Formats: sequence, structure tokens, C-alpha cells
Amino acid sequence: MEQTQELSRQQQKSKETKDRIFQAAKTILRKKGYEGLSIKNICEEAGVSNGSFYHHFKTKDDLLSYYIEEQPSVDADCLELPANAEEAKTAIIHVYLNYVKYCRELGLDFVSNYYTPKNQSLNPDIRTERPYPIVTVQNYLQRALDAGVIQMKYPLEEVTSDIRTIVIGVVFDWCLKIGKSDFEGNMRRLLTTYLDGLF
Repeated sequence: MEQTQELSRQQQKSKETKDRIFQAAKTILRKKGYEGLSIKNICEEAGVSNGSFYHHFKTKDDLLSYYIEEQPSVDADCLELPANAEEAKTAIIHVYLNYVKYCRELGLDFVSNYYTPKNQSLNPDIRTERPYPIVTVQNYLQRALDAGVIQMKYPLEEVTSDIRTIVIGVVFDWCLKIGKSDFEGNMRRLLTTYLDGLF
């Protein structure tokens, strides 16, 4: 019992440190943009050592990636094996409407500074595996394909790449228009149009 309490205290302390590092990064992003963000000034702002930063994150992009992709989890019932193609489309759109909500919670300043070509955590070829929305969707589609519930016109890798591109485009448009685009509506419409032509 004591060991469990000690572990949870350590976990809580670790979470608090991560949160402090993230809040520092958000503050710097807001004031100086992505270009002004460095591990050195994140550590100074957060009041932690470089060692502490590297204990939790590999790079500054890894830090940003962790928080933008660690969105509140999607209701597991929504991602059970679909009965048909319509259910699959609904579930995928739900995942990304959840992501839209999370982007709003993170704030326009943070998201605008995150969605830059210099942020390599956006590059699917090099980023670490985490429960990114696209990984969730890819696994979901794979299960639906394996069960014979859906058939797709294109290979799964191409489909997930297309979905990523649509999502990044909608998010970027929201940032470009300083939050004045129909974020939810555009995400729903473009994904629906793509998925309707897919299966």
C-alpha cells in the first residue's frame, strides 16, 4: 500500500513538472512564437533543469506534440467495430470534432505556433508513436477492414495520409483566419466529402 502511495506521489510530481514545462512553453509561444522557443528558455521560464526537461521530453517538438495530441480520449463506445460504412464515417468525424474542441481549449495562439513546417512533430515519418487521432483512426479502420465491414478504394496508408492532410488544412485555415472560420463545420464537411468518396 505504501509503495502504491509513493508511486502515485511520484506520478503526481512528474505530471506537475510536465504541466509546468508545458505552461512555460505556452507562455513563450504566445510572446515570441515558435522561433523564440528553445529548451533553454522553456527551462528558465518553468524553473526546471535541462535534465528534468530531457527526463520528460526528447525535444521541444516532442513537448508540443505530447500536449497537442494527448487530447481528451474519445468515448470508447464510438470506436467499437462499426456495423456498416456509415457508422465508420460517423466515428472518424467524431474523433476529429473532438480534436477541434481540444484545439480551441489549447487556444489559437498555441495552435497557430504549433502548426508550422518547422515543427517536426507534425512529420509522420519521424514522430514517436502516441495515441494521436490519426493513429486511433488508422487502427479503427484496420479493424473494420479486417472484419469486412468496409472496403476502401485506396490503401490504408494513403487514406490516413489524406485524412491527416485534410485535418491539418482545416486547422491551418482556422489559424490563418484568426479563429474566424467555421472550424467544426469545415472539419465535418471536408471529412464527410472525402469519406463518402472512399467507401
